[in-house]
Amino acid sequence: MHYNFKEIEEKWQKKWLASQAFRAQADPAKKKYYLLEMFPYPSGKIHMGHVRNYTIGDVASRFKVLQGYNVMHPMGFDAFGQPAENAAIKNKTKPADWTRKCIQEMETELKKMGFSYDWEREVSTCQSDYYKWNQWIFLKMFERSLAYKKASAVNWCPGCQTTLANEEVVNGGCWRCQIKVQQKDLDQWYLKITEYKERLLEDLGQLKNWPARVLAMQNNWIGKSSGVDIYFHLKNSDKVIEVFTTRADTIFGATYIVLAPEHSLVKDLIKGKPREKEILEFIKKAAGESKMVRAASDVKKEGVFTGSFAINPVNNEEVPIWIADYVLMEYGTGAIMAVPTHDQRDFLFAKEHKLPMRIVIQGAKLSSPNGLIGDLKKIPASAGMTEAYDGDGVQVNSAQFDGLPNQEAKIKIAQWLEVKGTGKIQTHWRLRDWLISRQRYWGTPIPIVYCPACGIVPVPYKDLPVELPADAPFTGEGGSPLNKVKKFVETNCPQCQGKARRETDTMATFFDSSWYFLRFCSPKFNDAPFDTQEAKYWMAVDQYIGGIEHAILHLLYSRFFTKFFQDLKMVDFNEPFEKLLTQGMVLKDGEVMSKSRGNIVDPDSMITDYGADALRLFILFAAPPETELEWDERGLEGAFKFLNRVWRIQDNFPAKLSKEQAGSRPVAREDRREKDNHELLKVLHKTIKKVSLDFGEFKFNTAIASLMELTNTIYQLGADQEVFLILVIMLSPIVPHFAEELWEILGNKESIFKAAWPKYDSKLLVEENVELVIQVNGKLRSKIEVPRDISEDKLKELVQKDEKLIPWLEGKTPKKIIIVPQKLVNIVV
Repeated sequence: MHYNFKEIEEKWQKKWLASQAFRAQADPAKKKYYLLEMFPYPSGKIHMGHVRNYTIGDVASRFKVLQGYNVMHPMGFDAFGQPAENAAIKNKTKPADWTRKCIQEMETELKKMGFSYDWEREVSTCQSDYYKWNQWIFLKMFERSLAYKKASAVNWCPGCQTTLANEEVVNGGCWRCQIKVQQKDLDQWYLKITEYKERLLEDLGQLKNWPARVLAMQNNWIGKSSGVDIYFHLKNSDKVIEVFTTRADTIFGATYIVLAPEHSLVKDLIKGKPREKEILEFIKKAAGESKMVRAASDVKKEGVFTGSFAINPVNNEEVPIWIADYVLMEYGTGAIMAVPTHDQRDFLFAKEHKLPMRIVIQGAKLSSPNGLIGDLKKIPASAGMTEAYDGDGVQVNSAQFDGLPNQEAKIKIAQWLEVKGTGKIQTHWRLRDWLISRQRYWGTPIPIVYCPACGIVPVPYKDLPVELPADAPFTGEGGSPLNKVKKFVETNCPQCQGKARRETDTMATFFDSSWYFLRFCSPKFNDAPFDTQEAKYWMAVDQYIGGIEHAILHLLYSRFFTKFFQDLKMVDFNEPFEKLLTQGMVLKDGEVMSKSRGNIVDPDSMITDYGADALRLFILFAAPPETELEWDERGLEGAFKFLNRVWRIQDNFPAKLSKEQAGSRPVAREDRREKDNHELLKVLHKTIKKVSLDFGEFKFNTAIASLMELTNTIYQLGADQEVFLILVIMLSPIVPHFAEELWEILGNKESIFKAAWPKYDSKLLVEENVELVIQVNGKLRSKIEVPRDISEDKLKELVQKDEKLIPWLEGKTPKKIIIVPQKLVNIVV
């Protein structure tokens, strides 16, 4: 008979809600544990990715409860963003109404999964009592010159009709709609994250429990590079091009210079040149390309010759100045020296445009005796190299530095350039300030007023929040709807009281999620973004769980905000997340589930057919959390069958225990042999140890395998109520409704989560027998199993009777028997 999962799951969900079973409160007498999964965007339906992420977190949370921790496990919604505006336009409704509807639907589905959230702590970023504090944080940053406005070329998504931060451009497209990103000149608001670059980089070393891949991604994005700014004078001019390089050892091989299309010298260099018009067209084309695409290594690089030359300061050679799309103003100085023999990107560009190449580090294959491929003053013949050589070697064609190992030469050349006054040792960073302006409605209004007399004026703290107008028109045309709401735009200057206008840009939604984990500590606190005393108890987050796709965006910004709060003396720590787990995606037929592919599996239908507990069990058993999970409904059927198998074990016990036995640890059944009982206890305690370790390391699939083995042993050796109750406790974090019901059936009045996690008896983990290797004259001849505590005399007697040794002993009396306890016996004859 199958257990009635529908009835059981509904029953316990109602009980948990009514009793506020997962309510968390600070208690200095208890050790806290703050577990958090990245909160979702309220799309209206949870998908299997949500189910996997939140099930992993829920098991860890419930496990810690059973271990006696004071656990906080909150949930909320990252509710602002472009999709709600798009849905409002499509469905002829308002973003707020659409978002509220989606949140209600998702809450219902999350509760049906049995997740142990403290719903009293729920936050929604689109509520004014949340985004008021976004504005407060912005003003604090503005006061410290960390929030500022400037005109610049920005990433523009024509689909979403808004700007994007560099981190939001993925493979040349918008991270949300995938439409190709363009470049556009706009006045925008930025946060000066670069002020924190050293701390953001240095503190990566503290994150011992983060995946190495995430640390590497952040390290590369921050991008600290030590090198030299080298000064190339323009031919017949006093103007200088500053070129930054980390490879001073290759300066003698620089055969051309490349400028970013946006470089300030470009227009002067091409003015009046025969190809001026053609070059301007190229610049315009490059400006429309995403910076990510321009810098990508697998995209063909395009460029044009300016008609101008510069002088290489180390050998006074004239080198042509080119403009190319792969050079960006965001890195270094917006100008590079090109060394095609020792940089693959330069090599491919030089081959395409027949530019000269010179080898300066021996280790590459030379195509001519002097290492020069082609003539610097003529279009070269075809080069003999098939690819650039970027390894180490010794300097050649490098004047007084010839013969030096290139790593040594790198330092000496840099110092020499600095002494000569033709260069300066410098450090450059890839990290750029964070663009937060968005030309849309559904986001936090930026609390700034523009006054003709006073200029840029911050909204006073007492006037927060600046609320979104509810009556903004949505047509999908003409930019932000806020521009069309007269009563919002027109205001008075807080300083002079004269006529002024509000900022109509809103904040990037990553602003909202950069500190929400702190708001969960005190979600109803009215005096500040969070109560510092509550944060002192709960923070940092002990375990954070989410997707690898947030390695740069959300995780970097959250670290930045935490360091800012530390500077405000609001927190006494500098990193928000102690441990990080990045779960893999859920696939179907080898591809990520998505509506466009038509391979979505609806969690709701699986809950209807098999129950939430079976779904939880399958999603954890199918693969380790960090790896991809291939959906297979047969695995879900297997999980359901296993639960029914466990359910049937209770038939061996009375329906109810006596009052004296209720809640106690019942004795083993008397009709089982003592040997079987002992064997069952050995398997039990081995399982307790294994599951405890596996749960602590998020190895849920192997933990479940151990629990299945224990179940098999119970079936083989006979049911024991004590063992069964412990099995149910160990299953409870994975299948909580199922476990609660069995716990109650077996006479327990309180929730199973009031019980204690079982401890193993180390004495029962010791194997009673050991296998010994038997050698004759040092060579393996047999193996025997003996009691661990066997005496030496008994062991010698046993060994000499071993029939496998008869051919090797041939009736000889051993000269010596060497015994290594519990390992081997060597008979010398």
